[in-house]
Amino acid sequence: MNTIGIGLLGAGTVGGTLIHRLVTEHAAIAAKTGLDLQVRRVAVRDPAKPRSFEIPEGMFTTDPMSMIEDPDVDLVVEVMGGQEPAGDLVLRALETGKPVVTANKELIAARGDELIAAAEKSGVALLFEAAVGGGIPIIRPLSETLAGERITRVMGIVNGTTNYILTRMAEEGTAYADALGQAQDLGYAEPDPTADVEGADAAAKAAILASLAFGTWVGLDHVPHSGISQVTATDIRYARDLGYTIKLLGIAEDTPQGVSARVHPVLLPHDHPLSSIRGATNAIFIEGPAIDTLLFAGPGAGGDPTATAVLGDVIDAAREILAGAQVAPRIRFAPSSLADFGAIPTKWYVRLEVEDRPGVLAQIAAAFGEASVSIKSVWQEGTDDEATLLIVTHRAPEADQENALRTVGNLDCVNAVAAAIRVESEEA
Repeated sequence: MNTIGIGLLGAGTVGGTLIHRLVTEHAAIAAKTGLDLQVRRVAVRDPAKPRSFEIPEGMFTTDPMSMIEDPDVDLVVEVMGGQEPAGDLVLRALETGKPVVTANKELIAARGDELIAAAEKSGVALLFEAAVGGGIPIIRPLSETLAGERITRVMGIVNGTTNYILTRMAEEGTAYADALGQAQDLGYAEPDPTADVEGADAAAKAAILASLAFGTWVGLDHVPHSGISQVTATDIRYARDLGYTIKLLGIAEDTPQGVSARVHPVLLPHDHPLSSIRGATNAIFIEGPAIDTLLFAGPGAGGDPTATAVLGDVIDAAREILAGAQVAPRIRFAPSSLADFGAIPTKWYVRLEVEDRPGVLAQIAAAFGEASVSIKSVWQEGTDDEATLLIVTHRAPEADQENALRTVGNLDCVNAVAAAIRVESEEA
């Protein structure tokens, strides 16, 4: 039997699930792969903390560096999360010639280029299938299967918490705060849900997807993001009436202005494949001239799906150690320009609370026109003091769209710019 010693950095939900799988399914894994995967050391902050799994006494350590340098540890699994100290520990493991498997999207998005270069220099693997989409296999398809395909766009529902919230709001008319509370009760959302609902979690994943899809490094700092906390049941209802579903998407594109990645709520046409993705499910939609479109969907969060992706990487890394040769293709990046989001053409849904009197629409249209934004359609709801205008614009540079909103918001006839959400559709 080919024995591989594994050291873990962290033993939370994902790490604990992985340890449980490695122990309880040891014989099945060995039968399928020929690998004897042995957990040798587990670095944690508090060894006395109650846990849902058991490992032999003395295997826990509070000194992660000693675990990394332990000669009985052949590969390192990082599931502690956060940029530090995880980043420096992963870097040290790679520098000592040990392959690393990580589920840490924040770390890969922030320091992926540095860590990938360190892995290349040491001739070992850095694998991170679980960093995006949990149990959905997406890193390998982008970096291996589709390596020869010219991908033009990747769009993804990559945060299960926000998709669950938006699904409840759309299907049951639930208010945002109540839907968030339900997500927390079910364990989809953290007690502090800021990273999820404000788009930071999805932005890290979008940075990784963009980097792999287009072969150029897109750091987290280059991904503007906004979340769903301002999305209301009113806008979800109006969007449905206009033929759209509201989703929080990570969008990565290869544009004439350069590679672009961003995260924000969008109105998607009802017939788009991502519109039907419900609950906490994640989905990633890939477009290219040869493949046309591909859709990857499945559970995107939780201990079991994420541990499955981590375990797949562990098996690949173990095979590489035993073969003494490269098994997983190395990820490489080439220089390319990154687009300024302000130059990217976007289109918008805008909800305005306005005075219902002659000339108002003309003033609003003029304000949009002065900003070089043309209006595609206008729909009025209500009269007198409760008049609402729903406007969908044609595509124009993002900076022009934002300038138009500022100008319209300053008009005396506009009581409030109640909502402004971007629209993703094939139409201009």
